[in-house]
Amino acid sequence: MGLRVGLCHKTTYDYDRLVTLSPQVVRLRPAPHARTPIIGFSLKVEPENHILRWQQDPAGNFVARLFFPDPTRRMLLEVELLVDLAPINPFDFFLEPYAQEFPFFYEPGEQRELEPFLNPSPAGPRLQSLLASIDHRPAWTVDFLVELNQRLHREIRYLIRNDPGVRSPEETLAAASGSCRDSGRLLVEALRHLGLAARFVSGYLLQLKPDHRSPGEPSGPEEDSAHLHAWAEVYLPGAGWVGLDPTSGLLASEGHIPLAATSEPASAAPVSGKVSPCEVAFHHEMRVRRVRG
Repeated sequence: MGLRVGLCHKTTYDYDRLVTLSPQVVRLRPAPHARTPIIGFSLKVEPENHILRWQQDPAGNFVARLFFPDPTRRMLLEVELLVDLAPINPFDFFLEPYAQEFPFFYEPGEQRELEPFLNPSPAGPRLQSLLASIDHRPAWTVDFLVELNQRLHREIRYLIRNDPGVRSPEETLAAASGSCRDSGRLLVEALRHLGLAARFVSGYLLQLKPDHRSPGEPSGPEEDSAHLHAWAEVYLPGAGWVGLDPTSGLLASEGHIPLAATSEPASAAPVSGKVSPCEVAFHHEMRVRRVRG
């Protein structure tokens, strides 16, 4: 057993008038394929007069569908999550013999099932240039993916971007910067153009400050923290879906807790739905605590 960590994630929408809410779709429950053990989960919703129905979307992610029969001036979503943050070796997998060297081809059955994750958007000139610069000589698949992931980490400067939406690969490459969701989408599109099945992932990133700091080691985070984050997953025969985080240049490990993995970024939004015309004040907070015993 690793360290138990509690996360409280509260999102509040305050409206300047009484509004009517359409059914709201909430993707804030850890996905079935999360490797980090989920010990406890709860979702609190306001207003109290609502109907909640859990379902799974076409990609198998858990989705809460919320119905609000009455007008309201506030919507609140509060997630309580308890996880066992035991260390995970992200390289602890085996590949089928035919997939150990890149490039490789999926078997016919896999190809059919992976079709939604293999179709890239048309590549603009900047993405074409990036793809042309990649060494396509045979290489060990894991080494190839690690290098591509680290290259995007080096070349795309991370920035916090609060405006909605996900930039296109062309926009991200032109700016040489982007949010985690922008870099994640860029990596997904690049992988698809290279013939690899890839999907977009939104989730939580938990980071704990080290108990001890040794001289010469990376400093790591100064405080325990959690953030909404985005990354990519690539399908490797024999290993399944493997997470790649171009924001850090690392493979996804115990701190990456997926909430939704989809073929398109829009389908992974934490909250989606309509509201009647109004002005809204949005407030978002996360708290992390270490749980003993």
